[in-house]
Amino acid sequence: MATSPAEPWSVERLRKIKSALLLGVLILLVAALAALGPPALQRTVTEAVIDLVVVLGMFIFVGNSGVLSFGHIAFMAIAGYGSAILTIPPAKKAVLLKLPPALEALQLPVALAAAIAAFIAGVFALIVGAPIMRLKGIALPMATFGVLMVVHVVTANWQEVTGGRQALVGLPVYVNLWVAVGVALVTLAVAAAYKMSRRGLLLQCSRENEVAATASGIDPARERLVAFVLSAVFVGLGGILFAHFIGTVTANTFYLNLTFTTLAMLVVGGMRSLTGAVVGVAVVSTVSEIFRSIEKGIAIGDTVLSAPPGLQEIALALMMLLILIFRPQGLVGDFELGWPRWGRGAARPAAPAATDQTAQRS
Repeated sequence: MATSPAEPWSVERLRKIKSALLLGVLILLVAALAALGPPALQRTVTEAVIDLVVVLGMFIFVGNSGVLSFGHIAFMAIAGYGSAILTIPPAKKAVLLKLPPALEALQLPVALAAAIAAFIAGVFALIVGAPIMRLKGIALPMATFGVLMVVHVVTANWQEVTGGRQALVGLPVYVNLWVAVGVALVTLAVAAAYKMSRRGLLLQCSRENEVAATASGIDPARERLVAFVLSAVFVGLGGILFAHFIGTVTANTFYLNLTFTTLAMLVVGGMRSLTGAVVGVAVVSTVSEIFRSIEKGIAIGDTVLSAPPGLQEIALALMMLLILIFRPQGLVGDFELGWPRWGRGAARPAAPAATDQTAQRS
């Protein structure tokens, strides 16, 4: 966690800020290029940017704590359904759901509904996270999976509020490429700020050595809970974007397939760096799109070649297995995008001073 004498923390912080800015510029550049392309490309890139919001949100907890979470998609479901209920016109809610009269007649502006829904996801994370974050070892990730299962069962069977297993339709579709990019940039900024903050550094200390961190006065459970709640809010925003991009919400959407895909993105790129999160989303989205096209069929002359359904999932599973075997730290590991020589020239003179101080003490 400590920086080397040749790179003081002020320089290290500037380097990390520059890394986040470069990632933001890269996201804007990709979005600008996609905006010049056909609608199909814009839709694909928009879906990838929404996935990036979710993965960056997961990084706030997983990347800084080192604890895998299988339950973050539950926060997508809570926020997605919450925003849907708050924005669907009352006439449609009366047909689809059986809500209390006051809630049925309520229709909020989309921005206010998104803020309330994300807040609800954060409150839920606080309630369930308070006991779960005190668990140790494999029990903690398994407990998060239990949260996912409970939320899925509730959303799939609470007919009066969520519509059960039927799709909840009629959501206002206001999410486009630039709305998704705007939320992604905010999420990137918050994830970078938290990583550099005192809270983030304390959590990273517990990630490296929980026993030593506890002996130093750090409360790992408390720091994990703070990151867990903050992470849930931004993952919830990803669920809101997804719901209002598609225009419908279903319980099965926010379950195992999306859990596996987002975790694959985080693991493939590298769980400990923001650059890894961005790279993971780019790689997995590209591979998924390639194999999705192969499943649909590729025309070669008069012949159409297609693969059986499920090839996309198999490819992702194999890719993640290969990464875990040959590159456990992910494709980029701890690397953050930036110019390697940033700040080093100014920091080098500090090394002789440290040597002189050591000599004087001797």
